[in-house]
Amino acid sequence: MRYHSLNKSAPESSFRNAVIRGLAPDKGLYFPNEIPKLPDSFFKDIHSLSHSEIAYEVIKSFVLPEIEEDELKRIVEETLSFEFPIVQLNDQISVLELFHGPTMAFKDVGARFMARCLGHFNQDNNEKVTVLVATSGDTGGAVANGFLGVKGVDVVILYPSGKVSEIQEKQLTTLGQNITALEVDGVFDDCQDMVKRAFLDTDLTDSIQLTSANSINVARWLPQMFYFLFAYKALYQKHKELVFSIPSGNFGNICAGMMAQQMGLPVKTFIASNNSNNVVTEYLNTEKFVPKPSVQTISNAMDVGNPSNFIRILNLYKNDFEVLKNNLVSYSFDDEETRQAMSEIFEQFEYIADPHGAVGYLGAKEYLKEHPNAHMVFLETAHPTKFLDVVEDTIEKKLELPEQIKAVIDKPKSSVRIESYNQLKAFLLSNRAN
Repeated sequence: MRYHSLNKSAPESSFRNAVIRGLAPDKGLYFPNEIPKLPDSFFKDIHSLSHSEIAYEVIKSFVLPEIEEDELKRIVEETLSFEFPIVQLNDQISVLELFHGPTMAFKDVGARFMARCLGHFNQDNNEKVTVLVATSGDTGGAVANGFLGVKGVDVVILYPSGKVSEIQEKQLTTLGQNITALEVDGVFDDCQDMVKRAFLDTDLTDSIQLTSANSINVARWLPQMFYFLFAYKALYQKHKELVFSIPSGNFGNICAGMMAQQMGLPVKTFIASNNSNNVVTEYLNTEKFVPKPSVQTISNAMDVGNPSNFIRILNLYKNDFEVLKNNLVSYSFDDEETRQAMSEIFEQFEYIADPHGAVGYLGAKEYLKEHPNAHMVFLETAHPTKFLDVVEDTIEKKLELPEQIKAVIDKPKSSVRIESYNQLKAFLLSNRAN
């Protein structure tokens, strides 16, 4: 598989180069030259396949032969070393739980897959790679855990001070080794802008091999296709018309679902469930994409005012607005509606949802008003204890901490405070000198 830049001004790339670079030389996102179709027999027989077998069949066309078959199978097995259960709330709504990995967030899959691919490519390379990543919450912890101790890789994570939960902060500031957390005086968009600026800065890129572990990196983004296949395997014999409601921030997850659909996955449509950061909801209403400063919410991992992956979605649909609207619906909900949804889910179904999952639930309910025959699957993207104060206050119940959270909650935080891009640049250059 070859990859091209969506800015259309860079040479085609191998998978290896796309993973190591993160962004193309023209600063565009990489996109595969083709989207292969899976045979009908794959979906017909999917019930007989393990998660690892499903994932391997989905990803192999994008990776082989640059990672040989046996090694890719090993990477997939190690990536998927936890469960992805489906919980059916009623006849119309199910929950796909994506929080059973080491940092209890859906991003564990992409981070673990990318870390293993980069480790494989870097095993005989003496040049150090610096993974530079901005996080609005869960990305940082997943990337930190996935890359911890990987040979030849340093990880630098930027996160907005005071705008991630305590547990999210502990997961990215307590590991040490090759992981450094930079605490930014600002919002997520400031962190993301600094990362983008670093990739444009030739003073840095001429002396440091930078790559990104945000979902702009193909090795972080593409494995997110797996979730949708796992849900289909669990539900297709019961419910023929599946619709996914996806809590959406940077739009990598929903874009991966659309990729799986293009590969043949039978999905009716996708719901982009937004919080008050509703740039895409407004775009689908007005056909005008207008990025704006992010707004802080209780579903903080979705606090993104300029979603990076939306350009990939536009490319998937060849920038045809009407075709996109036929396959993507979007709603947005504020914090009060999100809290009400968390209470409703708990009271009606005895299920505890985190704020992001609650937004997905609201999107599912909204869609059902006009499409009562659909079976909705909303994604529960993080364990509710990662947002302990909000969840306990909302449902008025004390939650027991899982082992993954207990392992970090009492560890001392270690971060470096920065306020400007120049401070980030100085840190990266001094870190390189060390």
